Amino acid sequence: MKAMASTLLVTSLVGQAAALELSSPDIKDGQSMAKAHVSSRCGGDDVAPAFTWRDEPAGTKSFALTMIDVTARPPLGWTHWIVVGIPATVHSIPAGGALSDGARAVAGSGGGGAYFGPCPPEGTGVHQYVFTLYALPGPAPAVMPKADPREISAQMSAAATAKATLTGTWQR
Repeated sequence: MKAMASTLLVTSLVGQAAALELSSPDIKDGQSMAKAHVSSRCGGDDVAPAFTWRDEPAGTKSFALTMIDVTARPPLGWTHWIVVGIPATVHSIPAGGALSDGARAVAGSGGGGAYFGPCPPEGTGVHQYVFTLYALPGPAPAVMPKADPREISAQMSAAATAKATLTGTWQR
Protein backbone atom coordinates (compact mmCIF):
# COMPACT_ATOMS: atom_id res chain seq x y z
CA MET A 1 0.00 0.00 0.00
CA LYS A 2 2.86 2.45 0.85
CA ALA A 3 4.52 1.72 -2.50
CA MET A 4 1.28 2.51 -4.31
CA ALA A 5 0.85 5.79 -2.37
CA SER A 6 4.44 6.81 -3.22
CA THR A 7 3.87 6.03 -6.89
CA LEU A 8 0.69 8.12 -6.93
CA LEU A 9 2.47 11.05 -5.30
CA VAL A 10 5.35 10.93 -7.79
CA THR A 11 2.93 10.62 -10.71
CA SER A 12 0.92 13.54 -9.37
CA LEU A 13 3.99 15.77 -9.00
CA VAL A 14 5.33 14.86 -12.43
CA GLY A 15 1.98 15.71 -14.00
CA GLN A 16 1.87 19.23 -12.58
CA ALA A 17 2.75 22.13 -14.87
CA ALA A 18 5.89 24.06 -13.99
CA ALA A 19 5.45 27.64 -12.84
CA LEU A 20 6.72 30.60 -14.84
CA GLU A 21 10.31 31.24 -13.80
CA LEU A 22 12.25 34.52 -14.12
CA SER A 23 16.00 34.65 -13.57
CA SER A 24 18.87 37.06 -14.05
CA PRO A 25 22.64 36.77 -13.88
CA ASP A 26 22.59 40.40 -12.68
CA ILE A 27 19.85 40.45 -10.02
CA LYS A 28 20.03 38.18 -6.99
CA ASP A 29 16.61 38.08 -5.37
CA GLY A 30 16.51 40.33 -2.30
CA GLN A 31 20.10 41.55 -2.76
CA SER A 32 21.62 44.92 -3.58
CA MET A 33 21.87 45.76 -7.28
CA ALA A 34 25.27 46.39 -8.87
CA LYS A 35 26.28 49.98 -9.69
CA ALA A 36 26.08 49.16 -13.40
CA HIS A 37 22.28 48.93 -13.04
CA VAL A 38 21.91 52.10 -10.94
CA SER A 39 20.92 55.44 -12.49
CA SER A 40 23.72 57.64 -13.78
CA ARG A 41 22.27 60.38 -11.55
CA CYS A 42 23.41 58.24 -8.60
CA GLY A 43 26.82 57.23 -9.95
CA GLY A 44 25.73 54.18 -11.91
CA ASP A 45 25.67 53.31 -15.60
CA ASP A 46 21.90 52.87 -16.19
CA VAL A 47 22.45 49.47 -17.83
CA ALA A 48 19.33 47.31 -17.80
CA PRO A 49 19.93 43.90 -16.20
CA ALA A 50 19.77 40.74 -18.32
CA PHE A 51 16.78 38.43 -17.84
CA THR A 52 15.77 34.96 -18.97
CA TRP A 53 12.53 33.09 -18.39
CA ARG A 54 10.93 29.73 -18.98
CA ASP A 55 7.95 27.51 -18.25
CA GLU A 56 5.25 29.90 -19.40
CA PRO A 57 1.69 28.52 -19.55
CA ALA A 58 0.42 27.00 -22.79
CA GLY A 59 -1.33 29.62 -24.89
CA THR A 60 1.03 32.48 -23.96
CA LYS A 61 1.04 34.99 -26.82
CA SER A 62 3.26 37.70 -25.35
CA PHE A 63 5.16 38.84 -22.28
CA ALA A 64 5.45 42.13 -20.41
CA LEU A 65 8.14 43.12 -17.90
CA THR A 66 7.92 45.88 -15.31
CA MET A 67 10.34 47.32 -12.77
CA ILE A 68 8.64 49.15 -9.92
CA ASP A 69 10.20 50.69 -6.81
CA VAL A 70 7.57 49.56 -4.32
CA THR A 71 9.26 51.53 -1.52
CA ALA A 72 8.90 54.95 -3.17
CA ARG A 73 6.67 57.52 -1.51
CA PRO A 74 3.88 58.46 -1.77
CA PRO A 75 2.81 54.84 -1.61
CA LEU A 76 2.14 54.64 -5.32
CA GLY A 77 5.57 53.27 -6.12
CA TRP A 78 7.73 54.48 -8.98
CA THR A 79 7.82 52.78 -12.36
CA HIS A 80 11.37 52.52 -13.69
CA TRP A 81 10.80 50.27 -16.71
CA ILE A 82 7.80 48.89 -18.61
CA VAL A 83 8.34 46.60 -21.59
CA VAL A 84 5.34 45.25 -23.51
CA GLY A 85 4.85 43.27 -26.69
CA ILE A 86 7.62 40.76 -26.06
CA PRO A 87 6.76 37.89 -28.45
CA ALA A 88 6.01 34.48 -26.93
CA THR A 89 8.99 33.07 -28.85
CA VAL A 90 11.40 35.35 -26.96
CA HIS A 91 12.69 34.15 -23.59
CA SER A 92 15.33 36.73 -22.70
CA ILE A 93 16.35 40.36 -22.63
CA PRO A 94 20.12 40.93 -22.82
CA ALA A 95 22.03 43.25 -20.48
CA GLY A 96 21.55 46.76 -21.78
CA GLY A 97 17.88 46.15 -22.54
CA ALA A 98 17.99 45.71 -26.33
CA LEU A 99 14.45 44.66 -27.20
CA SER A 100 13.35 42.09 -29.76
CA ASP A 101 11.19 42.97 -32.76
CA GLY A 102 7.68 43.79 -31.60
CA ALA A 103 8.66 44.66 -28.04
CA ARG A 104 8.59 48.27 -26.91
CA ALA A 105 9.23 50.27 -23.78
CA VAL A 106 6.48 52.50 -22.41
CA ALA A 107 7.20 55.72 -20.52
CA GLY A 108 7.44 55.11 -16.79
CA SER A 109 7.11 57.51 -13.85
CA GLY A 110 10.19 59.45 -14.96
CA GLY A 111 8.70 60.05 -18.41
CA GLY A 112 11.25 58.22 -20.56
CA GLY A 113 10.70 54.86 -22.22
CA ALA A 114 14.20 53.53 -21.58
CA TYR A 115 15.39 51.65 -18.51
CA PHE A 116 15.89 54.03 -15.58
CA GLY A 117 18.01 52.55 -12.79
CA PRO A 118 17.58 53.02 -9.05
CA CYS A 119 18.25 56.45 -7.58
CA PRO A 120 16.18 56.85 -4.42
CA PRO A 121 16.28 60.09 -2.47
CA GLU A 122 19.03 60.28 0.13
CA GLY A 123 18.03 59.23 3.61
CA THR A 124 15.06 57.08 2.53
CA GLY A 125 16.68 53.76 3.37
CA VAL A 126 16.76 50.60 1.31
CA HIS A 127 14.39 50.59 -1.66
CA GLN A 128 12.95 47.45 -3.23
CA TYR A 129 12.83 47.20 -7.02
CA VAL A 130 10.42 44.48 -8.10
CA PHE A 131 10.89 43.10 -11.61
CA THR A 132 7.72 41.30 -12.69
CA LEU A 133 7.36 39.21 -15.83
CA TYR A 134 3.78 38.64 -17.01
CA ALA A 135 2.77 35.81 -19.37
CA LEU A 136 -0.16 37.10 -21.40
CA PRO A 137 -2.74 35.25 -23.54
CA GLY A 138 -2.71 38.17 -26.02
CA PRO A 139 -1.16 41.62 -26.28
CA ALA A 140 -0.50 43.59 -23.10
CA PRO A 141 -3.21 45.95 -21.88
CA ALA A 142 -2.73 49.53 -23.05
CA VAL A 143 -0.48 51.40 -20.62
CA MET A 144 -0.68 55.16 -20.54
CA PRO A 145 2.64 57.01 -20.19
CA LYS A 146 3.39 57.87 -16.55
CA ALA A 147 0.50 55.67 -15.37
CA ASP A 148 0.12 54.90 -11.68
CA PRO A 149 2.34 51.88 -10.87
CA ARG A 150 -0.50 50.24 -8.91
CA GLU A 151 -2.77 50.58 -11.94
CA ILE A 152 -0.14 49.07 -14.24
CA SER A 153 0.39 46.13 -11.88
CA ALA A 154 -3.35 45.57 -11.53
CA GLN A 155 -3.94 45.70 -15.30
CA MET A 156 -1.09 43.30 -16.07
CA SER A 157 -2.03 40.93 -13.23
CA ALA A 158 -5.66 40.82 -14.36
CA ALA A 159 -4.65 39.99 -17.93
CA ALA A 160 -1.81 37.56 -17.11
CA THR A 161 -2.08 33.79 -16.99
CA ALA A 162 1.10 33.69 -14.88
CA LYS A 163 3.69 36.01 -13.40
CA ALA A 164 7.13 35.72 -11.83
CA THR A 165 9.18 38.24 -9.85
CA LEU A 166 12.70 39.10 -8.79
CA THR A 167 13.49 41.85 -6.30
CA GLY A 168 16.67 43.90 -6.26
CA THR A 169 17.46 46.50 -3.61
CA TRP A 170 19.48 49.70 -3.51
CA GLN A 171 20.17 52.45 -1.02
CA ARG A 172 21.77 55.84 -1.48
